[in-house]
Amino acid sequence: MFNELREINRKPRPFERYTAEELWTDEYTRERMLEFHLDQTIDAASRSMEFIDKSARWIIEHFKLATGSAVIDFGCGPGLYALRLAKSGASVTGIDFSENSLAYARGKAAESGVSIDYIHANYLEYQTDRTFDLITMIMCDYTALGPSQRRTLLEKFRRLLNPGGAVLLDVYSHRYFHKTKERAAYGFNYMDRFWSADDYYCFHTTFKYEEEKLLLDRYSVYTEELEKHIYNWAQCFDRDTITGEFAASGLRITEFYADVSGEAHTGETDVFAIVAGRE
Repeated sequence: MFNELREINRKPRPFERYTAEELWTDEYTRERMLEFHLDQTIDAASRSMEFIDKSARWIIEHFKLATGSAVIDFGCGPGLYALRLAKSGASVTGIDFSENSLAYARGKAAESGVSIDYIHANYLEYQTDRTFDLITMIMCDYTALGPSQRRTLLEKFRRLLNPGGAVLLDVYSHRYFHKTKERAAYGFNYMDRFWSADDYYCFHTTFKYEEEKLLLDRYSVYTEELEKHIYNWAQCFDRDTITGEFAASGLRITEFYADVSGEAHTGETDVFAIVAGRE
């Protein structure tokens, strides 16, 4: 038991393990994640519908989306943005590795009479000959990726962009890093049975990496039959670090916003959004 507890509290190396796909493909947790996406009482997997409506209106106006525009949404989840953007007349593609979320998204598109190309794939491995006028990646998904994964993704974005096209995504800020505290929590059926249909015990440990400006929430879950460990990484950026990272992949950041609804960037928010194009 002592050795097990010591391992639970051991600080991993930065991006030592990546478990996002496990979270979204596990039969039980993928159902809970979809619930979180659609639950208007929490601002976790998705933001409120009010914010998404406001954000989608701004995106359509700012990027002049209309019939003939081509948009791809990386990590589209249940299609909350894809559906709204498609109503502009744009041709929209959504890509996600949760088949459960995509099934919901396809159902909503059919109900609305909107055609959206939903693709079940890991977006780090996704390949296509198509190109796009706008690439979106929303809800700080970019920050969950390690440096080599982010480089792969940015190089992919550059290849997929039409001349004059744009990338829109949001990231956690240094402000969010500094306000987050290291902590350890423990509970029976922790997070209201989020992690398993069976009874379980969960250890939740938050680690900070000062030099890298990186956060990790690690969940160690134990049922009577099995154990699993979930690593939720959050890379935090400021204007200089995100600008340098994009430039290294041939992308130039042209605009900063407080969020993906176009609010002015003040530097006093936990997240901020960027718009970038090819150099």
